[in-house]
Amino acid sequence: MALDAILLSGIIAELRPKIIGARIDKVQQPERDKIVLSVRGGENMRLLIDAGAGSGRLQQTKMSFENPAEPPMFCMLLRKYLTGGRIEAIEQPNWERLAMVNITSRNELGDNVDLRLAVELMGRSSNLVLIGSDGRIIDCLRRMDYGGDAERRLLPGMIYRLPPKQRKPLIFDLSQEEITQALAQSDAGKSTDKRIMDCFSGLSPLVCRELACRSGDNAAFLPEAIGAFLESVRAGELSPTLLTEEGKPKEYSFMQLKQYAGVYDMCEFESFSELLDAYYSKRDILERRRRRSKELSHHVKTCLLYTSPSPHVKTARDRIARKLAVQKTELQKCSERDEIRRNAELLTANLYRVKKGDSSVTVEDYYEPDCPQRTIKLDVLKTPQNNAAAMFKEYNKLKTAQTHLTALIADGEKQLEYLNSVLDETERAETEDDLAEIKAELVGTGYIKKQRGTKERKHKKQGPMRFASSDGFEILVGRSNAQNDELTTKTARRTDIWLHTKTVHGSHVIISCDGLTPPEKTIEEAASLAVFYSQAREGGKTQVDYTMVRNVRKPSGSLPGKVIYTDYSTVSVSADEALAEKLRVK
Repeated sequence: MALDAILLSGIIAELRPKIIGARIDKVQQPERDKIVLSVRGGENMRLLIDAGAGSGRLQQTKMSFENPAEPPMFCMLLRKYLTGGRIEAIEQPNWERLAMVNITSRNELGDNVDLRLAVELMGRSSNLVLIGSDGRIIDCLRRMDYGGDAERRLLPGMIYRLPPKQRKPLIFDLSQEEITQALAQSDAGKSTDKRIMDCFSGLSPLVCRELACRSGDNAAFLPEAIGAFLESVRAGELSPTLLTEEGKPKEYSFMQLKQYAGVYDMCEFESFSELLDAYYSKRDILERRRRRSKELSHHVKTCLLYTSPSPHVKTARDRIARKLAVQKTELQKCSERDEIRRNAELLTANLYRVKKGDSSVTVEDYYEPDCPQRTIKLDVLKTPQNNAAAMFKEYNKLKTAQTHLTALIADGEKQLEYLNSVLDETERAETEDDLAEIKAELVGTGYIKKQRGTKERKHKKQGPMRFASSDGFEILVGRSNAQNDELTTKTARRTDIWLHTKTVHGSHVIISCDGLTPPEKTIEEAASLAVFYSQAREGGKTQVDYTMVRNVRKPSGSLPGKVIYTDYSTVSVSADEALAEKLRVK
């Protein structure tokens, strides 16, 4: 759900005693829509401001974020004005989805200046606006010029004005009698939640549906249900609640939602910040991974493997697949070469029957037991001898082509398999350093050209992911094809156990057992990790092969990540995200 005004009020009430009087120590902007303020006061904490369309929120966070190599301009501006500033107040004007943070800072001359940071959490219109002591906008995260609406232009130098109020009355400003009267005058033909939405502002669609549920969709009981709800909100009786389905977050709210009773599991948190961390932690990781891998995936898909790629084939994978299809069609034609050779030999044996200008000749096929009649088509412009010579030439051409095409198809299939594995790696990459390693791998294999004259951020070389089995055995999981090679051929001992999903792209997994035989449970846990870090992570049970490292070898000249193995056993398991998180060594 999008964060609504009531939930925001709970967050502000929760944050107010923690941040009032605290000083801003650091300002960071890890992503386009996210600002993280490190504040020092009664307790050191990080204040997350997210102005994303579908993730807008203000909260204390314990989540970690990776910062870009170069801070964005808006981040530099906030550092200039806010670093060292003291938070004086935080308010929510008119029950809007807006938090106004008052800050006292110092300018270049050392004089105190009063600043305001407007955190607007309004879906697609979410924004972060820095306002000076004169009420004018210093700058904002998203500059917005609404054309003729001069009252609401968010541009540097403009007077900041609050978002315009809705024409509907704010429900928190109405008495019980006014609420009852408004509902009585609403359209009785509409559903109960729609009637509430049409009458009042300040309530989200989710809350309206909940009030309809609590009234039993009965208009007679609706005013009473709304009255009880407003009383609890005004008293601050809010309950941070997370709704989950099979452990996956589905919804969150400031109260128990009866409308989802029996549908989702409900879990209460001690604070709204903990609730939002729980809800967004996995979602944000997946979103960051998707966004950061998008560029690299684009490189993989669009890198030029051939000098003249077809304009209709836009990606490297598609080009390989298209070329393979053409080559396989040509290879099928090569199967006709024996027929061409037979015609050539039969024609040579019957040259006396043919005259120049004949379009065909019918001969006995002595290759067959009963010598059936065979008609051979001829080129009327050629002599019988030249027709036979042309047939033998075509036969030799197809024979040579078959050898070359077979090799080209095998190489193309290897490249296609490799690119698919790389794209899978980008989707599973967890950090920017992971993606940097994959990019370096592609540069090394020649799929991405190294750009000259560009200064790239130095990334720390990542080691394999580390896990500890329930029995105490160390389990290592490769992050990329290049790391898979290093893990299997250099890091692992010959007596360690190697695991990999059967016929599915995925990471190499090593059980460090130092010659010991790992228990069956450890093997199953390692196999589950192999499935989780593979293309089969979203599927059901998947077969995983395992053997000693000494039975695994890398073919000479093969692409990164490619190995062959013998003397293996197979276990069938499913991916388990909860298990992976439990076993991972932080």
